[in-house]
Amino acid sequence: MLYYLFEFLDKTYDLPGAGLFQFITFRAAMAVILSLLIAMIYGKKIIAFLQKKQVGETIRNLGLEGQNEKAGTPTMGGIIIILATIIPVLLFAKLENIYVIMLLITTLWMGTIGFIDDYIKKFKKDKAGLPGKFKVFGQVGLGIIVGATMYFHSDITVRRQITNLDTPTITTGGNVPSFYEEEKTLLTTLPFVKDNEINYEKLVSWAGDDSKKFAWLIFIPIVIFIITAVSNGANLTDGIDGLAAGTSAIIGVTLAIFAWVSGNVIFSDYLNIMYIPNTGELTIFIMAFVGALIGFLWYNAYPAQVFMGDTGSLTIGGIIAVIAIAIRKEWLIPILCGIFLMENLSVVMQVSWFKYTKKKYGEGRRIFRMSPLHHHYQVKGYHESKIVTRFWIVGIVLAVVTIVTLKIR
Repeated sequence: MLYYLFEFLDKTYDLPGAGLFQFITFRAAMAVILSLLIAMIYGKKIIAFLQKKQVGETIRNLGLEGQNEKAGTPTMGGIIIILATIIPVLLFAKLENIYVIMLLITTLWMGTIGFIDDYIKKFKKDKAGLPGKFKVFGQVGLGIIVGATMYFHSDITVRRQITNLDTPTITTGGNVPSFYEEEKTLLTTLPFVKDNEINYEKLVSWAGDDSKKFAWLIFIPIVIFIITAVSNGANLTDGIDGLAAGTSAIIGVTLAIFAWVSGNVIFSDYLNIMYIPNTGELTIFIMAFVGALIGFLWYNAYPAQVFMGDTGSLTIGGIIAVIAIAIRKEWLIPILCGIFLMENLSVVMQVSWFKYTKKKYGEGRRIFRMSPLHHHYQVKGYHESKIVTRFWIVGIVLAVVTIVTLKIR
C-alpha cells in the first residue's frame, strides 16, 4: 500500500525520496526490518496472550532429556510468523503481482490448516488434531491452485532467446538484450545437465503435436507432491527449539537471492540463468518471511518461550515450496532443503524397516535410535542446542552448494 502512495506522491508532487519505493532492494530492506520488529515487539504480546489462554504444549513422554521442562510452553506461535510476514508485504509489495498474490494465498491457506489442527489439539483436547486426510486434502488443494496458476496465468512467463529472427528486436527500457521475447512455457531449472534447464512439456511429447495441451497433467501432480513433501518435512523438523525456524531462514535467504537475480534482466543475463519477469517482486515477500522467522527465533531459541505449532511449520513449508516452484528452482529443493529431506527420509526409513523386520523376524528393528533424525542425536546424548547449531551449519553448506549448482553444467 505504501508503494502505491509513494508512487502517487512521486509522480504528482515530485516528493524528494519517494522514488526510493521504486527499487526492489529498498522495499525488501524495509520489509525485513519491519517484519523483524513486528515479530520481536508484538511477538511478546502474542506469547503473553497464548499463556493467558493456556495454549500450552502437551509433551509426549519420549524419554528425552529436558523434555518435561517444555510442558506448558505456549504453542501456535506460527501466528507471529504469519502476521510479521503479511503486514510488510501488504505495505511494501506490488499487490497486483501474480507471484505475490500466490504467496499470500499460500500463507493464509496453509496457516488456516495448521491453525485448525492446533486449535483442535489445544481447545478441543484432541491430541490427534486435524485428521491426516484433511491435511492432505488441503495440501492437494493448494497444489492444484498453484499448479493451475503457473500453467494458465498469462502473467507467468519466461523470457527466452529467439534465434530465428532476421532483424534484431530492440525492446523498451534499453536494458533488455535484443533477440529476446517472453514465452509461456513450463521450462524449469535442473542442475547438473546441459544448460541447467528442462521443459515439463517434453514429458508428454509422446502425445504428438498437441502435447503442450496435456502438460498440465504432469505439471500439477508434481507441484502437489512438492508442496506436500516440503510442508511435511518442515513439520517434522519442528521438533526441537529453533531448528525449523533457523533452517527455514537460511533457505529463505537463498531463495531471495534466486528470486532477485532471476527477476533482474541484467544479472540473469550476466550469470546465464533463466530470466523470469516479475519474480523480483518476490524478494519483498521472501525478506519479510526471513525477518519474521528471525524475529520468531528470538523467542523460539533454546530454551524456547514459544513453539510455532502446525500453524507455523505447515505454513513455512508451503511458502518455501511455492517460492521454489514460482522461480523455477523446485528441482534444487532436495539440496537446498536437505535438512527437511533428511528428517522426512529418517521417518520413512525407520517405519519401513520396523514393519519389514517385524513381519520377517517377528520383532521390529530400528535403523535410528529414534526418528525424526534430530531425536536420534538427542538419544545419543547431544544437547539440543548443539544439534540445532550443527544442523544450521549443514543448512548453510547446502545453501552454498545450491547456488553453486547453477554454474555446474
